[in-house]
Amino acid sequence: MADTGDLLAAWSTAWHGEDEAWARARPGPSLAAVAARLSSVPQAFLDERVSVQALAGDIIGVSLRCLPFAGDPRVRLGAAIGLWLCASEEVVEPFSPALPPAGRAVAIDALALRVASVVDPTRWLSDDARRTEAARTFLLWCGCLPAGEDEQTARSLLAACDSLARDRALSEAYEGHRHRAEIARRLEEARRKEAAARYSSE
Repeated sequence: MADTGDLLAAWSTAWHGEDEAWARARPGPSLAAVAARLSSVPQAFLDERVSVQALAGDIIGVSLRCLPFAGDPRVRLGAAIGLWLCASEEVVEPFSPALPPAGRAVAIDALALRVASVVDPTRWLSDDARRTEAARTFLLWCGCLPAGEDEQTARSLLAACDSLARDRALSEAYEGHRHRAEIARRLEEARRKEAAARYSSE
């Protein structure tokens, strides 16, 4: 099983910019609809013998950042549940409005790396508060605000149920990873600009 800190570091390195995610979010399906769909995951998606990589290829057609950690049962199950939410739009019926295709991989990674590292995904299926946390996280990273909520309301309600924020030690470690990832991103951006300026002056 992967170390929780490693999973959070992988998430913070791969997907930064929670403020950007909130800024991009548009009205989406209702929280109740997503939570209900989340609680009806078919057994085939929960079966540990089923390859998450194969599911991702069949359902969203792209690779997931969480795949290197798919040997961890929490990551595998978190990703599989996220993939079910996407697949269910064809198997059951589309959400209203439908989930934006562009955000699906990020939302699945958010469940698999960020939420599953702190809360066992089996609890998303049995515990209303943890299911709400997973549904809200999935919607945010998919690019959606829950129907009927504005950004401020959605932010405060997710913060209120965020397991990572409630675990002070993990939260502090995660903030450290996020800070280092942001510094690395800015340095890389500065290097690119400097190289471009050097190239154009030659």
